[in-house]
Amino acid sequence: MSHLKLFFFTLIFVIGTLRSSAQDRQLLPFSIAFYNIENLFDTIPNNPYGRDLDFTPQGRYVWTSQRYYSKLDNMAYVISRLGREITPLGPAVIGLAEVENRDVLEDLVRRPDLKRFNYQIVHYDSPDRRGIDNALLYNPLLFQVVSSKPYRVTCPTLPDMRTRDVLLVSGLMDGEKFHILVNHWPSRWGGERASRPRRIAAARVNRHIHDSLRIANPESKIIIMGDLNDDPNDISVRDVLGAALRRADVQPNGLYNPTAALHARGIGTLAFRGRWNLFDQIIISDNLLGDDRSTFKFWKAEIFNPDFLITREGRFKGYPLRTFSGNVFLNGFSDHFPVLIYLVKHFE
Repeated sequence: MSHLKLFFFTLIFVIGTLRSSAQDRQLLPFSIAFYNIENLFDTIPNNPYGRDLDFTPQGRYVWTSQRYYSKLDNMAYVISRLGREITPLGPAVIGLAEVENRDVLEDLVRRPDLKRFNYQIVHYDSPDRRGIDNALLYNPLLFQVVSSKPYRVTCPTLPDMRTRDVLLVSGLMDGEKFHILVNHWPSRWGGERASRPRRIAAARVNRHIHDSLRIANPESKIIIMGDLNDDPNDISVRDVLGAALRRADVQPNGLYNPTAALHARGIGTLAFRGRWNLFDQIIISDNLLGDDRSTFKFWKAEIFNPDFLITREGRFKGYPLRTFSGNVFLNGFSDHFPVLIYLVKHFE
């Protein structure tokens, strides 16, 4: 028995509610999460475009060390709560968006609420003008990194586009090879239609990576996650990336978007002008579907939106409780809710 399975055996009483009705065999659950943590900047101006000056003690947000560490503590608390009712060790991997650099990630994983999980970091600097990047945190007890690589998002008709790289991290979960793509697609600044080609370009990069991985190994298990700045039924996600909205529509070697069902029920991860969007999505390859749980299979998706993450009063009542409202420091969390999926397999 592996050390990982021995460890989970000691936690059998915690996860004992997950059973196979056919064989009454124990199921081993893993969770995978994504969280746009909204402008995790340090207090030091170092962006070549000067886009981080607002996040300095003299800047627009009066971004002092006290506020910075309060933000870190808030983010660490949320991450420490993700998936814990089903997966006691929390998510095996957590994709993050809107981090300024590796230093803020090092500060984050050292906060008291996260330190005990021993999260490790995968991060590369992106060319984004705002100076924000994607990253992956992983629990080395649950996920072992084999390789990682950033992929540049470009568009021939938009030579000046500078956006976040797609982060590809390949590794092992309980001996099974997974490829995880972390995304933060270009925003809708300037209007949804005018900015659409930028997100289509990002979708094409993801599709290219997916197809290349599946050609190299048809058994590759692939998870695409991120703030896509589009909903599941938008062109970039549904048509260009090819993420099916329903299981019945998933093609061989295709992709399924389990968060689409949440969107169809009117559930979102962020709100704007009274309308909920589900920009934060986790999309999976077709070989994570099915009933053969001798290998990992998809179980369910959820949005993590407990009361403490929600604005309780005022103009934005019901919205995610963010760090600032205008220039007013709310000491909140993020303008996005986290999203998770759960995978299960038989515990041998």
